[in-house]
Amino acid sequence: MNFLDEAKVYVRSGDGGRGCLSFRREKFVPFGGPDGGNGGRGGDVIAIADASLNTLIDFRYQQHFKAAKGGYGMGANRTGADAAELIMKVPVGTLIIAEDKETVLADLATPGARYVIAKGGDGGFGNAHYKSSTNRAPRRADPGWPGAECWVWLRLKLLADVGLVGLPNAGKSTLLARLTAARPKIADYPFTTLKPQLGVVTRGDDEFVLADIPGLIEGASEGAGLGTRFLGHVERCAVLVHLIDGTQGDPVAAYRIVRTELEHYGHALIEKPELIALNKVDALDTETITQLVAALEGETDSPVLPISAATGTGLDVLVARAMEAVQGARAARLTLATPASDLREAAP
Repeated sequence: MNFLDEAKVYVRSGDGGRGCLSFRREKFVPFGGPDGGNGGRGGDVIAIADASLNTLIDFRYQQHFKAAKGGYGMGANRTGADAAELIMKVPVGTLIIAEDKETVLADLATPGARYVIAKGGDGGFGNAHYKSSTNRAPRRADPGWPGAECWVWLRLKLLADVGLVGLPNAGKSTLLARLTAARPKIADYPFTTLKPQLGVVTRGDDEFVLADIPGLIEGASEGAGLGTRFLGHVERCAVLVHLIDGTQGDPVAAYRIVRTELEHYGHALIEKPELIALNKVDALDTETITQLVAALEGETDSPVLPISAATGTGLDVLVARAMEAVQGARAARLTLATPASDLREAAP
């Protein structure tokens, strides 16, 4: 299945049904009066987050979504049927953005979340609606109100707890395959990963979602390589794991390149908690590892974890640190979501 994280679609809600112009015709009832019913309401176009989806590929083959019109009113005061809603199922984490690509209309970040993109038009009144003491035989019936139409962008931001960032060939796909059941493509050349990959890391009774993002290179913020197209998928991550290839010439320079591109991208990625892992230590001697770790710690003022995604060296410590950061972020979100009154009641 192909991965697609952005799509432009046209939506149009249904027009309201026309009201009916009718008069009662019945034997022995010479003045039956107006009995035209109202039209039905047009259908809404609604986007719903579906946890079973993880790509917007369906919207590559269908870009136009039009809801049905409301039913016409009929005689004998019969109201037209309301049209059914048109449901667009999108992956959890989808943003609905206006045509200007800047105005966020909705963020469907939880399963079952829904947003009415376009409301259906109201049905027109039949002539029975206009009956009054001074207008006994109205000959007015209204057409239904037109539905709304617009173009919107659907942009998917995957929901992951931990995001892997680094230069191409840093070993991100190997690490994902080692820690999870995911099977990303692994090869000895740059840009093996061309789309984000997800996997679930389990530790004891807890787990977190790990995202492998295609590698960044110098100038990615200006479009070099794959650019920063996929960095939106780590905006929701609680922690970043910065993977650095220990076998390359200058790991400190590699660290600076990625941090610079994250800073240029913006969206507070540079402020996220970061774990720094020096990968491929199985190919280095102890003295070299010590020197590289000291150099990186001097650059970052943060502890550097020597690991090997190929052999599994140091991965237990990395997973434990990542789990602690994720649990801390979850607790912080829970605290922010809890009203102050509930906190006071919970206090001893």
